[in-house]
Amino acid sequence: MTIPTLGTLSGRKLVTDLQSFGLQIGEQTGGIARKGGAGPSDHKTITTAGQTVMVPVYTSGAQHSPFQASPPDQHGTSMLLRDGRAVGTIHFPAAPRFYGLSTADGIPYWKIALLHGRDTLATTVHQTCIRYADRRTSCQFCAIGQSLEADRTIAYKTPAQLAEVAKAAVELDGVRDMVLTTGTPNVVDRGAAVLAESARAIKAAVDLPLQVQCEPPRDHGWFQRLREAGADSLGMHLEAATQAVREKIMPGKATVSVDRYMDAFASAVPIFGRGQVNTYILAGLGDSPEDILALAERLIALGVYPFVVPFVPISGTPLENHVPPSAEFMKSVLAPLGRMLREANMKSTDIRAGCGRCGACSSLSAYEQ
Repeated sequence: MTIPTLGTLSGRKLVTDLQSFGLQIGEQTGGIARKGGAGPSDHKTITTAGQTVMVPVYTSGAQHSPFQASPPDQHGTSMLLRDGRAVGTIHFPAAPRFYGLSTADGIPYWKIALLHGRDTLATTVHQTCIRYADRRTSCQFCAIGQSLEADRTIAYKTPAQLAEVAKAAVELDGVRDMVLTTGTPNVVDRGAAVLAESARAIKAAVDLPLQVQCEPPRDHGWFQRLREAGADSLGMHLEAATQAVREKIMPGKATVSVDRYMDAFASAVPIFGRGQVNTYILAGLGDSPEDILALAERLIALGVYPFVVPFVPISGTPLENHVPPSAEFMKSVLAPLGRMLREANMKSTDIRAGCGRCGACSSLSAYEQ
């Protein structure tokens, strides 16, 4: 039994449903997983419907999902069940080879950067944020400190370490792009300086497309500096569509208003190019489908790719018991958004690097087809 491809209606529905409900797995599934961190987490990587995607497995909601995976065989292949009925097969990719290496001073490469999706390398350069320690200012969904406390990463990845790991990931595992994000270290450049330094070192070591991600710096001149340092695309993540939801869910980050983001997008697009500036929108935080689509329309008109993903509550955060969006909610957003992107001729496949190109955290790319 096989699963239909993502380009079909049944394949698209399957991935959307899996990412909304999550997946029940056994203890010994192996493969690639992510807990904690600065972005969507508590996932495991699977290949299904012809695409490698991130599916929630460590959330409370996933424990009650109608989807279950049978114990994988020696090749990492499992039967996928829905309400006890077999609906196809899924595959748990093996850990990449670069995970087995360490730096000269003994730091495992996987503590410096992780594989996301099929072939995207990702890292949080600064695993700290000026807002995280105070719940009055922190983003309620963020777990940037959890992986650090659990010794799954290090607080700061030097440019030399990032370059070393990136080169190995390309040579050993065929990584095709890399994402550099950061906790916000200050309210001036908001991490742009450390990202530029990191990008410059990586580009000197290996020819690898890079996306850098930070809040809008006060000085928009940083966009040109980031481009000159080697960044191929830029992510500035709104997270929520309306200012009211942003102020409720991320009170510190919301002090940089939606309007300030729009001004920053307008400055960045001429430098990086149409479609090469992206923003992450977490569906299910309180915005209606109409709110998200209205913002997406504005973003697309500016040349910004709106990467909409289902919100996944992470254990240990204030929103750990927040109900994720239903599959129906996601389809009500992704189907019209896919049409909008098609009509604007703005495709995830044209993004040089970053979350939109990877696409593993959302089935949006299937709705572009």
